[in-house]
Amino acid sequence: MPFRTVGVIGRTYQHLRRYRQILAVLIKYGFGDLLRSIGVHGYAGSRWWRIDARRREPVVLSRAEAVKAALEELGPTFIKAGQFLSTRPDLLPAEFVEELAKLQDDVPPFSFSDARQIVEQEFGSPLEEVFSDFQERPVAAASIGQVHAARLPDGNEVVVKIQRPGLRATVRVDMEIMTHLAALAEKHLTGGEIYQPALVVQELARSLERELDYNLEAANMERFAAQFAGDTAVYVPTVYRDLTTKRVLTMERVHGVKASEIDQLEKADLDGRKVASQGFDQIMRQIFVYGFFHGDPHPGNIVVLPDNVICYLDFGMMGRVSRQDRECFVDLLAAIARRDEAKAAAALLRIATPEGGLDYRLLERELGEITEDYSSRALKELDFASLLQQVMRMIVRHRLRVPPDLYLVAKALGSVEGLGRALDPEFNAMEHAIPFVRRIQFKRLDPRSITRDVLDSGSEFLRLLREIPGEVREILIQARQGRVKFEFEHRGLEPMLSTHDRISNRIAFAIVLASLVVGSALVILSGVPPTWHQIPAIGLAGFLIAGVMGFWLLVSILRGGKM
Repeated sequence: MPFRTVGVIGRTYQHLRRYRQILAVLIKYGFGDLLRSIGVHGYAGSRWWRIDARRREPVVLSRAEAVKAALEELGPTFIKAGQFLSTRPDLLPAEFVEELAKLQDDVPPFSFSDARQIVEQEFGSPLEEVFSDFQERPVAAASIGQVHAARLPDGNEVVVKIQRPGLRATVRVDMEIMTHLAALAEKHLTGGEIYQPALVVQELARSLERELDYNLEAANMERFAAQFAGDTAVYVPTVYRDLTTKRVLTMERVHGVKASEIDQLEKADLDGRKVASQGFDQIMRQIFVYGFFHGDPHPGNIVVLPDNVICYLDFGMMGRVSRQDRECFVDLLAAIARRDEAKAAAALLRIATPEGGLDYRLLERELGEITEDYSSRALKELDFASLLQQVMRMIVRHRLRVPPDLYLVAKALGSVEGLGRALDPEFNAMEHAIPFVRRIQFKRLDPRSITRDVLDSGSEFLRLLREIPGEVREILIQARQGRVKFEFEHRGLEPMLSTHDRISNRIAFAIVLASLVVGSALVILSGVPPTWHQIPAIGLAGFLIAGVMGFWLLVSILRGGKM
């Protein structure tokens, strides 16, 4: 059941208690002024703002730290929102992105009785009939769900991921409130129409919708395993589809060493250098060959098995990059490596769309500075993650819009590079990246690739030729039926129309003023009573009104700078 993200302002009042709870937390961390500026004070009640006014505790957190602390206190929906925003440097300053990247997803587990109830509801059978053994104590707990170790009747060891009870209802309420707050922010805050917070909340809602459906995570695991089929250096746990639903995911239990536990890797006689090298090559293949990659490859989601085999866990957050975008991204990296800022700028603009005026020469110059910086250093001194961060910051500065998953690409590559350096201090991602990029470029020149591109283009062209007659026929039919409408939109005429309005208003004002002066003079000359000191009062009042109107007209002309 999809979350409501539009038309929810009326429904928000049904969740007033949660609304006030959210506002109270935000006020607690010093965001009362921001809430007032977007007009939220009418929804919280006056007592919350009195609490804000009395707040006297010293501020010990930076603004970014306060945001992180507030999101953690507000629970799963807001934690996920923070993690989502940590991948979007186009929306937040760098210090906020860095702080939100530290958000912890560890929360207290829910009770075993709740876990049992959910499993039995999903499978329609008692827990003991589904699993021969089921450990009551979870092995891990997070904001979305928790994981229990279990055993199937056939003896296979599995882990069962169970979604938190009532989570979808909680997320739905939070998303509706968040949508309302975003709509107010877009309306009242400067720059709201540029950053479009309501649209960002819709993107977050779609992301959460996918993450809350464990069937989709199971499908992600199967697709990921299929693209690495035959590669003995990668392992993906087997999914038990008959024991997987929207709220329960059952998969093979793997026994290995977490990639972050370096001491344990050494004790298990595993080669950290080889793991670092293989891990980076694998993420490059995921992104630039398959276009489907693990979006959160932090050390906790990577386990090393015997023979240095890398096993990936938690496939809730996956990134997707179209073939065109990844080819352009490869061209961008290759152009930077060759110190060709013109081609780098051209490749970047094939990915990105300018939101406003673009200074192309400045863009080229900044790309030139990046290429100069990286070409002047030895290969072992280059930092691949830093290079990507510089490119992403430049994209943000120039207000270029790129597919959101490209920011996830930069984050994933940075995470894997950081893990590689932890496993091998001599590891250099650029040494792996440049040859990989060149191999991809050469592969695109392969006759089979060229033939495939030509055939794809030809089929698209033939499809277009087949569709044109039908489309033209439909237009002609609508024209005969009188249903064809032509709309013209004039742009750039607003200043001229506004000037014409002012001119016509002043002329009308002057005519009324002149009529009032002439009419008042005739009344005075006629001596029409009542009189004041033998002067007709009506005529005198008319002259006074005319004087005020004349002074008003003069002031408006002077203010406009036109005489």
